[in-house]
Amino acid sequence: LLQHHGGARVDIYEKLPVPFGLVRFGVAPDHPEVKNVINAFTQTARSERCAYYGNVTVGKDVTVAELRQAYHAVVLSYGAEDNRVLGVPGENLSGVYSARAFVGWYNGLPENRDLKPDLSCETALILGHGNVALDVARILLSPLHLLRKTDITDSSLAALACSKVKRVWLVGRRGPLQVAFTIKELREMINLPGARPVLNPADFTGLENAIKDAPRPRKRLTELMIKTALEKPGEKTTEVQAVAAQAAAPREWGLKFQRSPQEVLPTTDGRRARGVRMALTRLEGSGDSAKAVPTGDVEELECGLVLSSIGYRSRPLDPAVPFDTQRGVIPNSSGRVEGVPGLYCSGWVKRGPTGVIITTMNDSFDTAQSVLEDLRVGVLDVSASREGFGAVESILGSRGVRPVSFSDWEKIDAAEVARGKAAGKPREKIVDPQEMLQLIGR
Repeated sequence: LLQHHGGARVDIYEKLPVPFGLVRFGVAPDHPEVKNVINAFTQTARSERCAYYGNVTVGKDVTVAELRQAYHAVVLSYGAEDNRVLGVPGENLSGVYSARAFVGWYNGLPENRDLKPDLSCETALILGHGNVALDVARILLSPLHLLRKTDITDSSLAALACSKVKRVWLVGRRGPLQVAFTIKELREMINLPGARPVLNPADFTGLENAIKDAPRPRKRLTELMIKTALEKPGEKTTEVQAVAAQAAAPREWGLKFQRSPQEVLPTTDGRRARGVRMALTRLEGSGDSAKAVPTGDVEELECGLVLSSIGYRSRPLDPAVPFDTQRGVIPNSSGRVEGVPGLYCSGWVKRGPTGVIITTMNDSFDTAQSVLEDLRVGVLDVSASREGFGAVESILGSRGVRPVSFSDWEKIDAAEVARGKAAGKPREKIVDPQEMLQLIGR
């Protein structure tokens, strides 16, 4: 918007004192290169036509209706801060967590800082075959010396140092041709030091033929799984040491297919998870649209830790904004919110919680194009000026809310980087919003 419209001014409101959302709190700590997009965001935020107001909860501290009165256009891009539930008995037992909360915990998301996951068991079960599931598995099994150099939080690093988990199963309802993770993440998992992949060759029988005409990414991904499943320790022609190391790896992980959770099984005292009863499934249809149908057979998988990674969900923000509860999105056309002129949406709340950062960026550009187009053809009436933050500031003041500016964030950022430097890390995230506010003199 700033690039393509010389007169545009953009104010950004954020619930937390700190910016960057999922890049800060979702991207795995051992993927620092993925966070480089923060540099581009920072450049934008430093523009004199852009302002950042953190510590403001839209829908509570200021309503969408109030924002619409203060601005010519309002764009909602608040993502998906909830997770889909399994909907099975035992889901609320101790030892069962959503992957979203677990990721939030090791990434320092304030709402998850007190999660204290119990890592005292040997076997963990992750339900889901997406990149988030692989992230969680990798963090559970990564050697500590690798994690120590990342911006993982201090308290989660301490908990992982005491973890007894040495086996992780990633379980999905469908087959190898329907996995949602990408090849980069799978390869990283296969090459994880000190952890051995355990894939059952029988799961991949006849798949070479099935993928002949598949799109290239799917084909390469499946070929990598087949190669890993069929490779016996010692078959690797590369360094003998590598083979010996993998064969003697103290930890292991594997993929299980065509199993759908029926119930999380409790320990005898009825308090903790001791395993999951799985319905075995068969596939109806093929490719991405294949459906998993229970065969009637079941099996029990023993584990003391269950992490459900079956997708994120957006929440409705404000009664004034239409929301499709079935799909968990704001109904829209190219980012224009249905029936509410001047209101737009982008990102996961616009199209559902899928894709990586670049997908979401392109999607946001698409919404920005809609705004620019509406400006051009006069759908957005800019003949009368709007007060913008001036109007919102007095509303927030009357409600006792003090926003955090971008230069305030830069003070928090500097403190985190300084703390991290002392520990040999890129930063040590502050996980308590009160501590953040104290740091900037609130």
